[in-house]
Amino acid sequence: MKKTDYLEKLRNGDALSRKQLIHLTITLSLPAIFAQISSIVMQYIDASMVGHLGSEAAASIGLVSTTTWLFGGLCMAMNIGFTVQIAQAIGAKEDKKARNLVRLGLLAALVFSLTLLGIGTAISNWLPHWLGGSDDIIPNARWYFLIFALSMPIFQLNRIAGGMIQASGNMKFPSILHILMCLLDVVFNAVLIFPSWTFSLFSTEITIPGAGLGVLGAALGTTLAELVIACFMLFHLLFRSPALRIRRDEPLVIAKANLIKALKIALPVGFEQVVMCGAYIASTKIVAPLGVTAIAANSFGITAESLCYMPGYGIGAAATTLIGQSIGAKRHDLTRKLAWLTTSLGVTVMTATGALMFIFAPEMIALLSPDPEIQTLGTIILRIEAFAEPLYGASIVANGVFRGAGDTLVPSIFNFSCMWLVRIPLAAVLASSMGLKGVWIAMCIELCCRGILFLIRLSGKRWQNKKHAASAPN
Repeated sequence: MKKTDYLEKLRNGDALSRKQLIHLTITLSLPAIFAQISSIVMQYIDASMVGHLGSEAAASIGLVSTTTWLFGGLCMAMNIGFTVQIAQAIGAKEDKKARNLVRLGLLAALVFSLTLLGIGTAISNWLPHWLGGSDDIIPNARWYFLIFALSMPIFQLNRIAGGMIQASGNMKFPSILHILMCLLDVVFNAVLIFPSWTFSLFSTEITIPGAGLGVLGAALGTTLAELVIACFMLFHLLFRSPALRIRRDEPLVIAKANLIKALKIALPVGFEQVVMCGAYIASTKIVAPLGVTAIAANSFGITAESLCYMPGYGIGAAATTLIGQSIGAKRHDLTRKLAWLTTSLGVTVMTATGALMFIFAPEMIALLSPDPEIQTLGTIILRIEAFAEPLYGASIVANGVFRGAGDTLVPSIFNFSCMWLVRIPLAAVLASSMGLKGVWIAMCIELCCRGILFLIRLSGKRWQNKKHAASAPN
């Protein structure tokens, strides 16, 4: 039986065996996992190509990465406010309401992303200075962030359209497009980052055109890939999705209740992202004085580690859809079972990826940088972080569960409290004596603490009784 059949059974109130729930969880999670992995592969491609330009080029991107995470995190927060409501509306078989939420969410996303574009453009000239960058990396860092800021509407609409399609239960189509985006990123980056080059094939010389733009080319290549996929994603959402496509006889209704509910769900996540970004910037300022090698190794280490934890985010995305639809369908008998099934799957998968990261850490870093010093330091920090992956997986997937239930305040408090009360103080103390290794030891300890807190909340019942989970009037 296909996953769509199981979702229909869930919405209809039919009984589902444990085996069927496991099958539903896995089949929804796998496409989302591949989508997340493809996203990280794209970052790998960027980092690897830029890494071959030298450590200064890599450090210039690493310097502003925390701020790009902040902007991306704020976009994600805004998206969650609408995608959770769409999942719950579909679970309750209120498809007309879900379609109205799609248009309302896209309009809000466009306005919000244009605001971020303005802010990002305004600060792009001074941001690398604020973050403590050295004179040799500031120009590239400035250009990279400016292009990123200008692409915010594309990024936002791409992500919210994909999230809405996933909320309807279709995980496969966004995953396919994310994989395609990786392939496009390879092509665009190869042309834009490097200068033209020639090679011989069967005595025939073939020239590959190149713009030779370096770091700027990496930013432009990613933006172009995002643009192409955003067009496909929006077309499918608005004209092909069985549940969410536009109906001409359904005018847009700007429902105050839906907007308020979106704010209640999104604001804690948005506040979390701001506070978390402050912590990431503080962490960057702790790493910056350690030198260019440490900055580059830290940036590459984060990129490499993300390949291991992105499967957790894929399962978390599936958990949000499953929990949202089960709550919308008032399937309280299944909500808790699905919560623990998805979280257990996340812990299992990330335990395996953590073990692989420990074993293959040298090869993972070598793919990103040819510099021996960066490779040595990057291997050490990845092996430190491998021990945090199981509990980190628990926190990621449990957070997806809570978001599906509309419970975002307490998990957000957990996230930023652990960052500011555990990671940052420990990193500041350990960095002075242990360098970058101390920063990553602090990160490992903090992620384990975070995972324990999320498991404690998951074992309780308060997250299932959030008022946000109730269906708001259209």
